[in-house]
Amino acid sequence: MSALFIPPDAPFSTAQQSWLGGFLAGLASAHRDVPAGPAPSLTVSVLYGSQTGNCEMLAEDFVAASRDRGVAATIQPLDAVTPEALAELGHVLIITSTYGEGDMPDNAELFWEALTDEGAPRLESLQFSVLGLGDTGYDNFCEAGKLLDMRLEQLGAQRLAPRVDCDVSYEDEAAGWIQTVVEALAKQAPAGASVAAGGEAAPSRARSAWNRKNPFPARLVENRVLSRAGSAKEIRHLELALGDSGIEYAAGDALAVMPRNDPALAEALVSVLGHDAEAEVAGTTLTDALLHSWEIRTPSKDLIAALAERNPGGELAALVQREDREPLENWLYGKDTLDLLELNAAPTFGLDEIAALFRPLQHRAYSISSSPLASPDRIHLTVASVRHGSDRVRGGVCSTFLADRVGAEDVAGIFLQPNQAFRLPADGDRPVIMIGPGTGVAPFRAFLQERAATGATGPNWLFFGDQHQASDFIYAEELQAHADAGLLTRLDLAFSRDQAEKMYVQTRMREHAADLFGWLEDGAYVYVCGDATRMAKDVDAALLEIVASQLGGTDRSERAAEYVNDLKRTKRYVRDVY
Repeated sequence: MSALFIPPDAPFSTAQQSWLGGFLAGLASAHRDVPAGPAPSLTVSVLYGSQTGNCEMLAEDFVAASRDRGVAATIQPLDAVTPEALAELGHVLIITSTYGEGDMPDNAELFWEALTDEGAPRLESLQFSVLGLGDTGYDNFCEAGKLLDMRLEQLGAQRLAPRVDCDVSYEDEAAGWIQTVVEALAKQAPAGASVAAGGEAAPSRARSAWNRKNPFPARLVENRVLSRAGSAKEIRHLELALGDSGIEYAAGDALAVMPRNDPALAEALVSVLGHDAEAEVAGTTLTDALLHSWEIRTPSKDLIAALAERNPGGELAALVQREDREPLENWLYGKDTLDLLELNAAPTFGLDEIAALFRPLQHRAYSISSSPLASPDRIHLTVASVRHGSDRVRGGVCSTFLADRVGAEDVAGIFLQPNQAFRLPADGDRPVIMIGPGTGVAPFRAFLQERAATGATGPNWLFFGDQHQASDFIYAEELQAHADAGLLTRLDLAFSRDQAEKMYVQTRMREHAADLFGWLEDGAYVYVCGDATRMAKDVDAALLEIVASQLGGTDRSERAAEYVNDLKRTKRYVRDVY
């Protein structure tokens, strides 16, 4: 498809030109994987909703698996498709993760809103299947996939294959779903059909040899505390050497770390469980399983249920039996597995029962705080070490592993988690607005390094904050140097507890509403990183309020919502939240 050009004197506002440019670019990108040569006999659209990129990679896996079976596939994010376009398709596959407590990932949110609208079209001619990625540690496991599956059925679409819900260790189940769907589609393709060379969607990046099952053993070569005396937090700057791993990262990516549990906690659990440390369980020793294989910090749902069953008259059992989950969550807050076993008089569990009481130990992902243009051989992380408790210290599994237990003679298993959605604009002249309090500043440190190395001329505006400027202003010298050099055009700080009235980044945004809207009208990209539960929602509400205040008029709320939705559609408002 030839390039599509919007003349500079076209009668559109800056925002309209940006939206049209993104829309036309989306049309062009949708054709990147159309097979060369004769039209294929059967084509399926693979739509993904992803917060970290796993679903996009699985979509690419499906294309590779289906190509030799006479099935061609196109890949697009869910928010690139409307329900009206869906009604024109014959076969659709949806691969989606679930974000937070049952929410749609960012690039599926607008699609879901349109699909649940009263005016959504009927889809009787559509065949579909859904693959959901989730985490059984959350109540609303794979909720996004379940909702999409149910809504498509309500609109009359027919299932090509049953929905599959995958836990964090999703690879085997996802491969099984891919195989099932490919077989179902192949039966509908004419005998002997094949997809011409070039029909396979090109992966967005070459796959690394290192993954969750095979992490690269990286040396921790720098470990220093960034927060100062008087801080309520312990924030560290960490650097991991890439060595001969061949890992190539980009500003905006995340790094996954495979932790090992606290030996002191593992030893205490061996004692309270009442079995020999070298007893065989799950193919290894009890001690080794507690150190390397199981999540022992956060109590699993199975453990909570088992303890409530063993002690039906106890406080835990009473809370479990209530329909309202909030009292149970409040009671569990701050307690670890050892607390629950001790509070419930450590009922005896047989060795064959113990493995079922613990979930597999999972990796933790951290936003990378360096650019490969500034640090090609090391990946930098900015990590808050979680520690609390007075009778004994309860620590975050991975944050204290990195802070305390990875030394000169030890290594950390790592692998890359690319985030294609969280990228600087290709046009270095575009303005960039970055909102990242606390450790949320991490990717923006990388962005500033990247903008400096590439000679990007667009202005850069950072909103940063924490509790106290004297103790919590991390990377203060670096950020000030960027400001002095003219790279950081604006730096707005919000330290919540340095004055009587609490001040947050969204407060600063509202104070500079006119300027912020002016940057948006000039084509600025907005990036948010940090806490999803409160900060990201508050920032989103502030952005809507700011746009509405600047647009004015009687219907400004509706127009502001559409304005912000356009920013999302054109990838000018993206988030890296957790």
